[in-house]
Amino acid sequence: MLCDDVSQVTMHRPLYLVAAGYLAIGGALLLAPAPVDTGRDPAVGGAASSAAAWFAATKPYCNAVEVETRLAARPAPGGPEGVGFHAACFALAGKIDSARAAIMRLPPATRWTAAGIVFGVGHPVADAGDDRSAGPIMELVLEFWPNHYMALYHAGMAEYALGQRQRARANLAEFLRQYATEDGWRRNAIAVLDELAR
Repeated sequence: MLCDDVSQVTMHRPLYLVAAGYLAIGGALLLAPAPVDTGRDPAVGGAASSAAAWFAATKPYCNAVEVETRLAARPAPGGPEGVGFHAACFALAGKIDSARAAIMRLPPATRWTAAGIVFGVGHPVADAGDDRSAGPIMELVLEFWPNHYMALYHAGMAEYALGQRQRARANLAEFLRQYATEDGWRRNAIAVLDELAR
């Protein structure tokens, strides 16, 4: 409906904002990767959780020089969320073996939850275009959450950039199998697979 005056537009503006908010939330839910069969939702707290607060204070030390001493002196809170942030700090520092060892200390049924937190921390690096740096983090995520489609995409793109053709082909093909939305991610994956097939 077209509005004839400014007062009508102003009156309806909150409804437009609410509708836009619902659309944004719905889109985010549709794009969220499906977990491995666990039969339950992840027990991950919100932004105000103690584990998230710990990571916010610790992140500046998640580098190759300081991470070991920092995490030894101030370990993360327990539980899958705390372990996830602990592992994410190691992963950001390039210490993938230490990140893996942290996740492996969890019961098998909760490891994917920690891997999801690692993905959340590493994803902005990949989205910024640095798939090479994010690649090892995404491969770690896939060890514990093998059907995480965005980790499949970023791992595949990193492997392609590094000349790991077979692994890139496998991960990008699986990404396309899981992800049907026609967008830039899918087009990029198809283009790379076409290149790999030549």
